[in-house]
Amino acid sequence: MAATKKASTKAASRKVKDRWKAKEWYKIYAPRMFNQAQLGETPSADSNNLIGRTTEATVHDINGDFSKMHVKLKFRVQDVTGFDAHTVFIGQDLTSDYIRRLTRRKRTKTDHVIDVRTKDGYLIRVKPMSITEKRIQSSQETALRSMMGEEMRRMGEEMSISEMVKAIIDGEMARRLGGVCKVIVPIKRVEIRKTEVLEMGSEPQDQPVFAPETPVEETPEEKVAEEEAPAETAEVEE
Repeated sequence: MAATKKASTKAASRKVKDRWKAKEWYKIYAPRMFNQAQLGETPSADSNNLIGRTTEATVHDINGDFSKMHVKLKFRVQDVTGFDAHTVFIGQDLTSDYIRRLTRRKRTKTDHVIDVRTKDGYLIRVKPMSITEKRIQSSQETALRSMMGEEMRRMGEEMSISEMVKAIIDGEMARRLGGVCKVIVPIKRVEIRKTEVLEMGSEPQDQPVFAPETPVEETPEEKVAEEEAPAETAEVEE
């Protein structure tokens, strides 16, 4: 009886190993709006199983900006070519510890939910949050929500999906929303807490959010000076 159990256990472990051997590693890339930066790798036995998978990355992971480590971006695999999985942007949110640090006593934090359609047809649900200098009344919160909704609709008419995402990441959207709300109450801070893409538009997500780095070409005079300069030697400590 014991020998039979051992044999079945070995057979089960062999099957697990065989399943892993059948899997291949696929590289996951961000859309062109994020310069197709590599987001990571994932194993799969069939490339079709990757379609629809979601992954997250911070802005720091994509462009190395330490000041944006609290901004998380969400992507979904749309198609696979060879061993490369290509994604589309589906949303953004802030880390929970960053949101907790913004909350203070004797202030009012108001959460907003605004659905806006961009000029290239994407329907986005934007969830800003506003923090006032002091406590405010519920009627003032209602006025803030109304002002933010109108400004967001104006931004949707002006911006494509890539421009909207860029405005979220670099803080332009928060500044515009804070500016229109200051006429009602003093605003301490506005943050875009979360965004979700509800409907995809007709245009692809190609317009870059981060400008790609371009190498600076040296002038002929600089090249000659560099060639004529004595070579530097590194000192080695004994």
